[in-house]
Amino acid sequence: MNINLPNFNVKNLVKEAGSTISRVVQLTEEKLGTTERTEYDIHFQNLAERADVTKTWTEKIVKDTESVLIPNPQNRVEDYIFEKIEKSKPKRLSNLEHLALDMIEAGGDFGQDMPYGQALIKVGQAEQKLGQCEHDFIATSGICFTQPLRKFLDGEMKTISKERGILETKRLDLDACKNRVKKARSMLGQQAKDGISPEAALEQAERDLRVAQAEFDRQSEITKLLLDGISTSQASHLRHLHAFIQTQVRYYKQCSDVMDQLQRELANLGGPTPYAPLDLQDAGKSNSAGGGVGGNGSRGAGNNNSSAGHGHKPNQSMPIHVNTDQMQRARVLCSYDAKDHTELNLSANEVIFVTECSPVNEDYMYGKQGLMKGLVPRAFVEMLDEEQDVTL
Repeated sequence: MNINLPNFNVKNLVKEAGSTISRVVQLTEEKLGTTERTEYDIHFQNLAERADVTKTWTEKIVKDTESVLIPNPQNRVEDYIFEKIEKSKPKRLSNLEHLALDMIEAGGDFGQDMPYGQALIKVGQAEQKLGQCEHDFIATSGICFTQPLRKFLDGEMKTISKERGILETKRLDLDACKNRVKKARSMLGQQAKDGISPEAALEQAERDLRVAQAEFDRQSEITKLLLDGISTSQASHLRHLHAFIQTQVRYYKQCSDVMDQLQRELANLGGPTPYAPLDLQDAGKSNSAGGGVGGNGSRGAGNNNSSAGHGHKPNQSMPIHVNTDQMQRARVLCSYDAKDHTELNLSANEVIFVTECSPVNEDYMYGKQGLMKGLVPRAFVEMLDEEQDVTL
């Protein structure tokens, strides 16, 4: 039986083993502080430190972004495996899409002619659109942001780490050669050992040192060039970051459009408890201009009038003028928890008395609930007798 054995070069094996042992000895002596070591120049150290920081933070950013896009760690592992075996990722429904299907099915069972059934179907269809927007956002974000960054880590950063490892090996060889030269010089004037004179040993050690120095310098230049490329990579990462932000903006704009359309459809359904659309744009202006609930007492009376005219909550620091002699009955459309002591807690379908504030406020009315009095959100009540005033 013929067996083909690989050709081993015994001399090369012995040489490599000797070099490895020499490096281990050199590294051990450096750790113990019993020998000197060649230090890298300041510029190289700065480049290496920047590369380490770039690698660390890029890994964290990629990991965090993937966690945001795909919160389920099991799904992330599954996608990673399919990517490595070059198989298409499985098509899975998101939580929004599961919710959408259940809402649509429930709406059909409750009755498409019933207000609640109609609303469930409309909301389910909107949730389906949001789910599709989410799928598009995840896919686009991976293409424009996480995949380029991961490619950088798996490609350029791995190459840099490899070349830095080779450079460190060359440095250990260089320092070992320096120590051999020192030892050979200390042996001058002594008798020959193993048939080799001290002069010949010194000459051989110096020759090895020149070779080691040349290899170290060449590897140092190669590694520096790669480290300098980090700046170019960061400029590329900035472009990818801009693309990711643009993707986010488009995604949230699409979601906002879907919800605006849903609000209009729900309002058009009518029913015993019609939907009151929420205008987020006006609410944002209200919060930014009014300074939140209660306002700022240092703004004075002039700001109170402005907030009332634009539908903000009346300033708590200013007296609220109301006409309590003539109030109207109103039914509460849905429950409401007071945000502070100036508002009333409301229960769905209860009847209270309300009147306008002075000056008139677009968002709030002044209400009376038994012996309790306070502000009532206008959107939460429905007037019952607008033509007839009730004298209290």
